[in-house]
Amino acid sequence: MDLRHLRYFVTIAETGHMTRAAERLGIQQPPLSQQIKALERELGVELLRRHPRGVALTDAGRHFLREAENLLEGYAQMRQRMARVANGQEGLLAVGFTSSAAAHAFTPEALRVYRRDYPGVELDIHEDNAAGLTRAIAAGRLHCGLLRVPVSWPDGLVFETLLTEPAVAAVPCDHPLARDRQTSRPRAISLAELCQEKIILVRQPGAPGLYANLLALCESQGLRPRIAAEVDRMMTNLNLVAAGAGVSVVPKSISGAHAHAVTYLPLARAERLDAPLTLVSRHGEDNLPARHFAALARRLAAAR
Repeated sequence: MDLRHLRYFVTIAETGHMTRAAERLGIQQPPLSQQIKALERELGVELLRRHPRGVALTDAGRHFLREAENLLEGYAQMRQRMARVANGQEGLLAVGFTSSAAAHAFTPEALRVYRRDYPGVELDIHEDNAAGLTRAIAAGRLHCGLLRVPVSWPDGLVFETLLTEPAVAAVPCDHPLARDRQTSRPRAISLAELCQEKIILVRQPGAPGLYANLLALCESQGLRPRIAAEVDRMMTNLNLVAAGAGVSVVPKSISGAHAHAVTYLPLARAERLDAPLTLVSRHGEDNLPARHFAALARRLAAAR
């Protein structure tokens, strides 16, 4: 039995006549009759009762008609779903973000636009540090991700800088550096001033990128930062700053966090430290939802 037999039978049931059914199906009447007789033999029941003016369904035929219609409808729906999958309109997108990338306004915007444009795609969202995200994408556990500065470059992965923003110093609001700022416009802080304070960094094995650049910039000027603590997440970093445990450097887009307890100061222009927003994906990715997300992210970034 195949779908062709089901269509033949349903058409005969709808027309009530073998010849008219054959005309609608575009085949000859004798082969159609033979196919239905073969179907009856396979099922072991009589489906149709022939009479001079056409055919009528037997009781078994009426039961089989409901089953056949359900199967054909299910097949049609399956084909529609597979067409949407083939077009990237359905499927799964496993995407990850670092906490600092998620704090950038670009990230929720990209997710919001993607959900609007591809409502049939299931989103599986993860948060991790840059190292964890990179490993997960390389291993195929995630399709793509957004992070700040890459910490490793495994073969087969593509790293694209979507946006770049300056890093700023984060200091407790009651710190002398915060009190000394101008009321209309915060003064820029130098690396030399920053290195006199206790500095809190995200733990280097998990996300060394931005902070490795900070330490390298300090070293190039002969400065030795006083590292007070290393933590797993950038928001933990800011929690400690808010608690007065030290100062730090974060991307400017995070400068709204803990606004009641943290003051954000620009770095001196000559000591600018950039914080990129990087899209990580697999080279030759065959997951269409992931390819659509990457294309959308590039388009949104270009529009900014």
